[in-house]
Amino acid sequence: MGKSDFLSPKAIANRIKSKGLQKLRWYCQMCQKQCRDENGFKCHCMSESHQRQLLLASENPQQFMDYFSEEFRNDFLELLRRRFGTKRVHNNIVYNEYISHREHIHMNATQWETLTDFTKWLGREGLCKVDETPKGWYIQYIDRDPETIRRQQEQERKKKQDLDDEEKTAKFIEQQVRRGLKGKELEKPVYTELSRENEEEKVTFNLNKGASTSIAASSKTSVLGPNALKMVEGAVKRKESAHSSGQSKEKKKKSALDEIMELEEEKKRTSRRDYWLQPEIVVKIVTKKLGEKYHKKKAVVKEVIDKYTAVVKMIDSGDKLKLDQTHLETVIPAPGKKVMVLNGGYRGNEGILESINEKRFSATIIIDSGPLKGRRVEDIQYEDISKLA
Repeated sequence: MGKSDFLSPKAIANRIKSKGLQKLRWYCQMCQKQCRDENGFKCHCMSESHQRQLLLASENPQQFMDYFSEEFRNDFLELLRRRFGTKRVHNNIVYNEYISHREHIHMNATQWETLTDFTKWLGREGLCKVDETPKGWYIQYIDRDPETIRRQQEQERKKKQDLDDEEKTAKFIEQQVRRGLKGKELEKPVYTELSRENEEEKVTFNLNKGASTSIAASSKTSVLGPNALKMVEGAVKRKESAHSSGQSKEKKKKSALDEIMELEEEKKRTSRRDYWLQPEIVVKIVTKKLGEKYHKKKAVVKEVIDKYTAVVKMIDSGDKLKLDQTHLETVIPAPGKKVMVLNGGYRGNEGILESINEKRFSATIIIDSGPLKGRRVEDIQYEDISKLA
């Protein structure tokens, strides 16, 4: 079998080696040639083609570096956009996937010396959102595509419209409450002088419960005159008739108001959402990925990003972290402390914790803000409320 035979062991070994990635130190970016060992790289550097490429590069080295930097940036961002979208991901994961392609542009031919420098540059240029964590640098692609921007604007417009509808509903409920309170004004009592025909007669009072029993008893034992008894009975009848009419009106108005409130609460309770983060609430870190330093420690939410992610500040150390809501849980304070409702019909309202039901994992709160101030809400789940900072 000849030396140049296609099926010889040496030829097969050479083809297998040439398929995989080789060492970076034996790669020539100018000639885009990968050498297999140190001797091959040395021979390539002494070759005429390499010397010719070096002469071309020496005339304008900045132009070549800018070209390689631009190619590296475009390919890296294209992979980030296509593979991960707008998700937050570790920069090393993206880079490892990028260099797995055999024909990629090597970073040592660009203007950036390290991957960290390139990540910081992406953040400064506004191409990505970058943040540093104990595990390294994370990047998030900013999609500036016109179609994506239009879709985001539509979502924001829809969200604003929903908020406007909620405000209108709250104003309507407030007007109904005020209208109901106007009808609850009690009639002022009419005071009459007690007059008697004969001053020598004794006046007796029966303080038994109920006006009817007192009148019945007084009719038997009282020594008042018939005119005084008639006056007392007439006054009691007037009071009872006024009180019953007032109660009937109040019941009618209350029933209409309660019906509106119940319908509104039903509508809100059915619209539960899968995100619950709110600024200025106290949360507890439950993930173990950050180590024992942060596990089961409390923090305050300073900023909410994209509904599901929050920037939190540790209470004990003051460190700032960016975490997903799945890595956090709510904190239930002692009774009497302030809380915020995070989900359900009373979402966004502040309240005061009244009691805790440990068997049902629920609590009772009193709403302390908004048009529903003073309302008592029972059996609200632990995950729907959290302590206010």
